[in-house]
Amino acid sequence: MTKKAMEYDYTKEENDAFLPLRDTVFNQLRLQILHGELKPGERLMEVALAERLGVSRTPVREAIRMLEQEGLAVLLPRRGAHVASITEKQLEEMLEVRRTLETFTVNAACSRITYDELKELRRLNDDFAEAVKAGDVIRIAETDTTFHEAIARYAGNTKIESILYRLKEQIFRYNYEYLKDTDDYDHLVTEHTMICDAFEHGSNDRAVEVIKLHIDTQELGIYYHLKNEDKVEEKFNRR
Repeated sequence: MTKKAMEYDYTKEENDAFLPLRDTVFNQLRLQILHGELKPGERLMEVALAERLGVSRTPVREAIRMLEQEGLAVLLPRRGAHVASITEKQLEEMLEVRRTLETFTVNAACSRITYDELKELRRLNDDFAEAVKAGDVIRIAETDTTFHEAIARYAGNTKIESILYRLKEQIFRYNYEYLKDTDDYDHLVTEHTMICDAFEHGSNDRAVEVIKLHIDTQELGIYYHLKNEDKVEEKFNRR
């Protein structure tokens, strides 16, 4: 499948006309980082960004602080602000958190999901499949996120749902890194379908097994992106 290149409309995310200027700048920079237009390690220069966005340095400086709070930027001594890199350790920690939380939500949702919620979950997977068919990587990442957010809601634990929501940006970023470096998305649709089928049959063990496979597959894909193939195989062979 050929990946579809697309230009993202940064104004459609929110109606920026009604937001403080720092939030408008934050939204634009955040999306550029998440969608790979600002690369990991790239310096965030206040003057250059202010000129490009047509604003003063103050909202840019405030937006960069907000990006730092989201884990999307880092301030380095005597080197200024940079787009946060994706390191092996960060990847391991993020996916360990995601695996733990989503194992819980899938197990809980399997026990609680209603007929209408399952019907909605299958519809969300259809949206995901349509994005896959179109080869629209950004849309694939967005619809995948929506699918998993629905499961978190159906789990019925608002605390876990809130934690996952706060991690949403970083999870999206790692997910996008995986998706943009692969042409094989069909197995993700299949895994979503398998989760739905497990819910329909009330098979908690099967649902948990599939979500672990789903996340492990993405982890392996990102490791191939970050490291050479031999080291990746060595790591997973030790498990």
